[in-house]
Parts: sequence; C-alpha cells; structure tokens
Amino acid sequence: MTAPFTRAGLQIATPLVDFVETRLLPGLPLAAEAFWQGYAGLLRDFMPENRRLLARREELQRQIDAWLQARRAAGQAWDQSAWMGFLREIGYLLPEGDAFTIETAPCDPEISEIAAPQLVVPVMNARFALNAANARWGSLYDALYGTDALPGAATGTGFDSARGAQAVAWAADFLDQALPLAQGRHADVKGWRVADGRVLAALETGETPLADPAAWAGKGAAGDSLLFRHNGLHIELVFDRTHPVGAASPSGLRDVVLEAALTAIQDCEDSVACVDADDKVAAYANWLGLMKGDLQETFTKAGRDVTRHLAADRAFTGPDGKAFTLPGRALLLCRNVGHLMTTDAVLLDGEETPEGLMDAMVTVTAALHDLQKTGGLRNSRSGSVYVVKPKMHGAEEAAFANRCYGRVEEILGLAPGTVKLGLMDEERRTSANLREAMRALKDRLVFINTGFLDRTGDEIHTLMQAGPVLPKAQIRDAAWLSAYEDGNVDAGLATGLDGRGQIGKGMWAKPDDMAEMLAAKIGHPQAGASTAWVPSPVAAVLHATHYHRVDVAARQAELAARPRASLEALMTPPLMADCPLTPAEIAREVDLNCQSILGYVVRWVDQGIGCSKVPDIDDVGLMEDRATLRISAQFLANWMLHGLVSGAAIDESLQRMALRVDRQNADDPAYRPMAPGYDGTAFLTARALILEGRSQPSGYTEPLLHAARRRVKASLTS
Repeated sequence: MTAPFTRAGLQIATPLVDFVETRLLPGLPLAAEAFWQGYAGLLRDFMPENRRLLARREELQRQIDAWLQARRAAGQAWDQSAWMGFLREIGYLLPEGDAFTIETAPCDPEISEIAAPQLVVPVMNARFALNAANARWGSLYDALYGTDALPGAATGTGFDSARGAQAVAWAADFLDQALPLAQGRHADVKGWRVADGRVLAALETGETPLADPAAWAGKGAAGDSLLFRHNGLHIELVFDRTHPVGAASPSGLRDVVLEAALTAIQDCEDSVACVDADDKVAAYANWLGLMKGDLQETFTKAGRDVTRHLAADRAFTGPDGKAFTLPGRALLLCRNVGHLMTTDAVLLDGEETPEGLMDAMVTVTAALHDLQKTGGLRNSRSGSVYVVKPKMHGAEEAAFANRCYGRVEEILGLAPGTVKLGLMDEERRTSANLREAMRALKDRLVFINTGFLDRTGDEIHTLMQAGPVLPKAQIRDAAWLSAYEDGNVDAGLATGLDGRGQIGKGMWAKPDDMAEMLAAKIGHPQAGASTAWVPSPVAAVLHATHYHRVDVAARQAELAARPRASLEALMTPPLMADCPLTPAEIAREVDLNCQSILGYVVRWVDQGIGCSKVPDIDDVGLMEDRATLRISAQFLANWMLHGLVSGAAIDESLQRMALRVDRQNADDPAYRPMAPGYDGTAFLTARALILEGRSQPSGYTEPLLHAARRRVKASLTS
C-alpha cells in the first residue's frame, strides 16, 4: 500500500482515492465525504459477519474431513445414507422451506424474456471489454467464413469466393429454419420487396411471403436491410450489390446479421489478475467508462491505428412506417469477487478489508452514471444495476450478499432492489441448497448459472479425504454432474425464474473449435438454459443460431413437468472404487494437469494475464481461468494424498511440462522461461498450488496467486 490517505477513519491507497474523488464521483449527486462515510459504515458493520461466514466454511470442512478419515481408518465401505444423514446433522444440508416465487422486478428484457448467448470478458482489458459490449450484433457470414464452422478454410490473400459460397449456403439453410418462406427456399430467392405491409420474396415461380408474416419487423433506416424477429431475437438481411458477396447473390444479399450476445459479463473476478490498488483501479476505470459510455481504446491493427468505442443503437423503420431503434450493445453485468479475499487498498484499524465489499461499493456507484441517463448509450433501460456474485457457499452467504447490496443501495440513495444479483451455482454447498440460496435473493435474483470447473474443484476439495477421485474426463460422466446440471434448471423453473431472469450454462472452452461447438452447445438450450457462456463475439454469433433452432420457452415448459433431479445423486462423490488405471494412464493424467497448471500460472504470475487461450499438452488452445486451475490443482492434491502419485513424480512432471510450456510460449517476447532453473516465482507457485492444495481455503487458488504476483510486481519496480 502506497502513501495512504485517511478518509472516514479508513486508510486508503492513493490510486483508489484519486480514482474515486477525481473520476468516479464527479457528475454524481454524491459528495466524497458521504461516499467514504457510507463505505466505512459498510465495512464496520459487515466485516465481522464476513469473517464468521468464512470460519463456518472451514469448520464444516474440518467436520467433513474428520468424518471421512474416521470411516476410512475403520475400513468402512461408502454408505450414502450415513453420508446424507451426517451432512444434515452438521447443517451442511438445510431443510427446504415452502415453495416460493422469484419476485425480482423490474428487469430488462435481455435478462427476463429473451434466450441468447452470454459473453464473459476480463474488464481490465478495455479492448476485450468493448468487443464484448459491441457483440450484440454480428455477421453470420464472417463467423462462418473465418472459422472451422465450415469444412476447409479460405485460400489466397483476398476474398475466396468458393469459401464465401459455402458461408452463403450454410446461412440460407439456417434461414430456412429460422425464417421459413411460405413456399420455396432462401437459396433460390431472386429479390425482396415490401407491399401492402408484407415482405415478399421473389422466386422463379413467383412471389411468396414468409410462413409467419409477423416475423417481419421492419427495414433499416437507410433502406438497405430487412429486419426480422424469431424466438425474440432479430435477424437482419443486409443488401449491397456493389459488394463482392452481394454482387454474386441474385437478391443482392450481402450479409446475414444476427442479434447475438444480448448480455455480457464484465469480469472483476476469475478472468483478471487484480492484486493491488493499481490493478483494481484499472478494472474499475473500464467499468466506469462502460457505464458512462465514453470508454474507448486505440490499438494498431493491420498496420494502422484503430479506435474502438461503444456501438450506437441501430435505427429502423417498422412495418407501420414509424421509426424505432434497437440497442446496439449487449446489456452489461459486472461480476464482483466473492467473500474470501481481502485487500490492502483499504485498511480499517490497520486490517485489510474484504475485496468483495469494495467491489460492491465501487461498481454500483459507477453504475449510477448509467442510471441517471435518459438517452444516448444507456445500459439498463429498466433502471437496474446487474451484479454477478460468485463463489458463495450456501443460503447463509447468499443472504449476506443480499444485505450487503441492500446497504449499498441505502448509501447511494437507490430504491431497494435496484441492484439485481446473479448467483453463480458453482460451490457444492450452494448446489446442495440451491433453492434456499435463491430464496435468500428472491427479490433481486436475475441469474443462476452452473460452472463445471469450480463446482468440480469444490467437489474434490470437500471430499478430499473420501478417496481418490476419477480422472477429470470421467468426472463429467459421474452421476452427481448430471444431477447438478439438471437440478439447476429444475430450481429455476420451480421458482419462476423463467420469465424473470436467466437460467445459464457454462463456457465453451475451445475458441478455435467452432464446428465442435455448433454440434455440442445446442445441448444448452435443449437442457432448458436461457443463456450459456461463449468465449468470443464470433462464438456468440454461431451460438445464437441455436436459440433459433430451439424454442427455449417451449422447452422449459416441457421440462417443468419432469421429476426433480436427485439430491442423493448430487451428493454422490465421484470416487474410484479401486484403481483400474495403469501406471501409464496415471502418468498421462499427471502430465495433462501439470502442463495445464504451468501454462496458466506462468502468464498469471509473470504477466498479470488472468484469462487467455492456453495451449494444452496437445497444443489445443483452451480458455483458462482460475476455475480451470482450481480443479487441476485439487485433482493432483487428491491423487497425492491417496498414493496414486508421489511428490517426486509431481516434481518430475512439472519440470518436463515446464519445458513444453516454455516451447509453447517461445514466440512471446515478454515470456520468461521456467527452465532450466525451475526456481522462478511462477514455477514455484504452480508447485505450491498442488503440494499445498489441501490446505488452501475451499481449494481456492487466489491466496497463492495473489501473493506470487505481488512479489513479481515488487521485483519489477525495485
């Protein structure tokens, strides 16, 4: 902490004071003194409860460890009935109350009504933040042309007409499903015209309307496009006969533009490396720019400077001749950090304070700039602030978050319920008691989302003493995981979240494998999810096609009648009954995880990169963040504890995999090799995450990562 200021009895780092008083508060009807006094009161009132909740996590884990160790020592076979009874006895499993309904209001339709993809991006990176905000609309032709969604690849340096024809044909088939004509196929359309309030497509056999004439929503303000609506999402057909694609089209169709990422999470948590006041201010400044509407970033692309800023709204003329606009940007949510970590950016009585409380105070204050707008680049038209709250353990912690954000509303003079919360269902005690956690947030809940990686990391840590867990690929087929995914949807439907908020699914981790994503990720809307995470704007466009192929509302109505997912299955641990793996299979699994840990940690610690496309052991680029790190570290810690692999074997694998990771990053001028010394901060941190994994709170990686990154930053400035 550098040159602290004192405000309302708090010691505050200079960068944070400067940001709050010179950038955050100007333009708001809130004086600096009132801000700091309110924040100080928030800390004094909520810090003791924050500490108590973290202590409760540790106490439950100690009880679980002792119970599991005693049964193993006695040679007792696994007894699911005894296990469930024990969890109820210690208060891990809560009794479920009466039925209730989520009562959150008002909400923007992007959250409450329309099923569509969702982006998650590190808010510290202004370019990524802007790309995500602007990913509401995207070219289907471009998404197909430039990825492996189509067989082969473009050839030559200019436009490949054969590749373009592939994209046009795929898009025409898609339009036949999303916007079917009363007769004929989109590939055969020779032209379009509007007559008598209808849009007509010209075919060789004559003109035909749409099968559903009400799908036509208007024309582009410039008259060069037609707008349609299907399953709540817009499709824009853009015409331009001067463009090579339009010139080759009988109708002059130049592009098919899809409404894609209706919502985007600007992340202050898993995908960033924020370890001090300077880092936090960088994240807060970008969020503030998004809320004010003035964030921009200049970068060099193809040899020229490009300045990116927030996209304007899109203008159209309706079938009735009246002008209207549609939002040009995704509705933005801000993911704050969880309850665990503290920060020295603000000290109270010399003690570090919860980072989550700082996030709540600062990010909601920044959103006031959006709330006071009456036009222009607005985020929420319903007057809401959307916050995603991760890594909460059970209903008690959800209730604590509800009270925290309620206090922030009081400090800032906001009506109760202005702050809407998304609940990440990614910890075992939350998924086990999901409906009670939702009940605690029922007046501000807008989002529940499953996350395989963090949820599996917590599964392994909680059951560390039970025995060796299955390899990660086999865990995906274990009974608890399907019960977890189904149970999340069941809880959302049973409490009326559908129509009021989002029921979400997790990230597609392979940003270069769009053909595989198109084949697999349609499973998310089919499972009843109204949104699912994607790693890029291009992926959002392609995933948007799934929400045209699946009527999520109709699917949810079907699923609402199915039997509820089994709590018994959810609580069944993914253990190996014996060890059917060969030594070679064990060694391969160890290498896979050591390489993954090193590839992520070396960028996090040495360069402050919180999320990136990290090559795996087979050089396949995977989106990695702290959740992937947590599962890998806990997995290896578990296998070490139960004797499947020794510490010496871990060290040997880490050194071999460090050589591989060094080669994979050889073209990065900022990269510092880990070999041959194997004594750098990044390498030693990766090792510690495994060897000390059992002692880390809930198996989280943040304590070790933050300490290591701060050491590296200090060495660079000393």
